Amino acid sequence: MKQKRILIAEDEVGIRDFVCRGLTDCGYEVVAVADGDDAWKMLQQTDGFDLVMLDIRMPGLSGLEVCRLLRQQQGYQTPVLMLTALCTTDDIVMGLNAGADDYVVKPFRFMELLARIEALLRRVEAMRDGNGSLRYADLRLDPVSHKVVRDGVTVELSTKEFRLLEYFIGHAGEVLSRRQLLRDVWDKDFDTNTNIVDVYVRYLRSKIDELSSKRLIHTIVGVGYVFKIEDATRT
Repeated sequence: MKQKRILIAEDEVGIRDFVCRGLTDCGYEVVAVADGDDAWKMLQQTDGFDLVMLDIRMPGLSGLEVCRLLRQQQGYQTPVLMLTALCTTDDIVMGLNAGADDYVVKPFRFMELLARIEALLRRVEAMRDGNGSLRYADLRLDPVSHKVVRDGVTVELSTKEFRLLEYFIGHAGEVLSRRQLLRDVWDKDFDTNTNIVDVYVRYLRSKIDELSSKRLIHTIVGVGYVFKIEDATRT
C-alpha cells in the first residue's frame, strides 16, 4: 500500500515536532512547515498530499486563508484538518465554513489526533471506491464528483454539509440523535457540549429544503432528526 503523505503547518515547534514524530512512527510520510505562506507554497508545488493539517493562527497566511485558497481550486478534495486553540462554536464553524473537514482543539492527545486522521482518510477512500450516485426522492448526490442536485437544480455544499447530507441519505427514515451524528459525521464519540450539529443541519436545510414543497430534514423534538420526504405544508 502506498505510504500516505501528510502536510502539517504549525508554528509551535513543540507541537509540530510531537506530531511529526508520532505520525512518522505510525508509518506516515510527513512534511512540516512553520507558517501559512510556506504551507501554501508547498501545496502549489505538489498535489501529492493525502491530508493537510493547518494551525488556524500562524505567521503569514492563517490556516483559514490557506484552506479557503485550497477549496477555491477546482476539484481539490484533499481532506483538511484544523489544529486550533479556539474552541467556541463560532470559531469551529468558521473553520468548517472555510472548507475544513474536521478540527482538533489544542491541547490534544496524539491518539485522538490519529483517530481523526484515520477517519478522514477512510472516508476519502470510501468515496473514491464508490461509482454510483445516491438518490432519494428528487435529490441526487454523487460522491465522486461531489455534486448535489435537487429537482434539477445544483446545490453548492461545503465539505461538512456534503458529508452530513450523505449520512442522512444513507439513513433515510431513521431517527438520528445529535450524539449519533457527532459520532458518525464529526467522528466525536463523546458529548462536546456544542450545538455544531444543529448549526449544520440549519445550513443544510436552508440549501435543500427551503425552496421545495417537499421537505426532507425534520426535527424530532428532544431527540434529533429524521430524513424523509414530506409536504412542506404539513406540520
